[in-house]
Amino acid sequence: MNDFIKIRGGNRLKGEVTISSSKNATVAILPAVVLASEVVKLYDIPEIEDINALVTILRKLNIKVAMNEDNFTIDPTEIENVVLDGDEVRKLRASYYFMGALLGRFKHVKMLYPGGCNLGPRPIDLHLKGFESLGATVKTDGDNIEIFADELIGDEIYLDIASVGATINIMLAAVFAKGRTIIRNAAKEPEIIDLSSMLNKMGAEIRGAGTSDLIIDGVKRLKGCIHDIIPDRIEAGTYICMAAAMGDGVTVKNVIPQHLEALLSKLEEMGVEMNVGSDFVEVYGAKNLKSIDIQTQTFPGFATDLQQPITPLLCVANGESNVNETIYPKRFKHCFELNKMGANIAVGDAKATIVGPCKLHGTEVTATDLRCGAGLIIAGLMADGETIIHDAYHIYRGYDNIVTKLRNIGGDIEWF
Repeated sequence: MNDFIKIRGGNRLKGEVTISSSKNATVAILPAVVLASEVVKLYDIPEIEDINALVTILRKLNIKVAMNEDNFTIDPTEIENVVLDGDEVRKLRASYYFMGALLGRFKHVKMLYPGGCNLGPRPIDLHLKGFESLGATVKTDGDNIEIFADELIGDEIYLDIASVGATINIMLAAVFAKGRTIIRNAAKEPEIIDLSSMLNKMGAEIRGAGTSDLIIDGVKRLKGCIHDIIPDRIEAGTYICMAAAMGDGVTVKNVIPQHLEALLSKLEEMGVEMNVGSDFVEVYGAKNLKSIDIQTQTFPGFATDLQQPITPLLCVANGESNVNETIYPKRFKHCFELNKMGANIAVGDAKATIVGPCKLHGTEVTATDLRCGAGLIIAGLMADGETIIHDAYHIYRGYDNIVTKLRNIGGDIEWF
């Protein structure tokens, strides 16, 4: 596994970069294949470590996965419901989607608690309460969790928080539940719409995806399907931030601009010049960035996964910027790494205050999680001198061929 990235900053970026399919959609769609009784074909799967971990889990369930470049053919017809207790479960938070999928198919699942990036407390209470509302029993024993039911029966479930993970997990469990399930205050993220679109192709009856009321009428069987996964809005936003920082004309292709409206609005407020097309964003950068305030929110608000990539831009903006993190209040470890590079960031309670402009300089920093790593890459591209990013394996979890893509538009970057 690659351990560190070396960046020599100062190069201007120019050219085209094509966005891969959505990580956050794919990590829900792959566990959902558990529900199918026929072969499922998925196109344009991103080449990232999280996907490799999910494939390992699928194969442990005796599901056949054939990979042809970025296209997957998945055959779940001989699935076996085994205990999921490997390292890939412990390391990957998205492994929790197997709870809903296996509960839905077998009425029983036993596995380790999921892992993933260390972003502070991220309990799965809402998921478990949702399963219990459908008639399941939840038992925990140390790091292990077991969920089972004689029968799952549809219910009206209100989520205290519009959680993406809970919305998806309950939806997966409810597909085969008897009667109707209504999820109130459901998350509205595009990845939920994409998953429901695939499930409906397979024969599910799901309405309201993308709204706060998600309705699932239980069915008895799901067939196979062919599905193209939506582009990755977080990867797109990351490259748009890179281009805003160091671009001399970068076109970010294969995007859905409607998924990026909050980010694009904030960049425009900062003074970044852009041309937004039907499936691309041309970024021309800006010479004098203005400070702004950001508050992360669930979709369609400003994505928490983009507050780290935009922070390096705020470091070189004129004046004081404030970032209020409402999703993961402790998601500011990147700020301490950016301060090593010359940034002026004060971290408080669920808030960071950035005073600029600062001149960033290369040094050794550590990627504490996936999006922190992305932000540090952007900072390294902006900085004078050489930046070494340790624990770069986090970045490979979510960015498909990031080093190659950056080299192709002029970035001086190597992966070791």
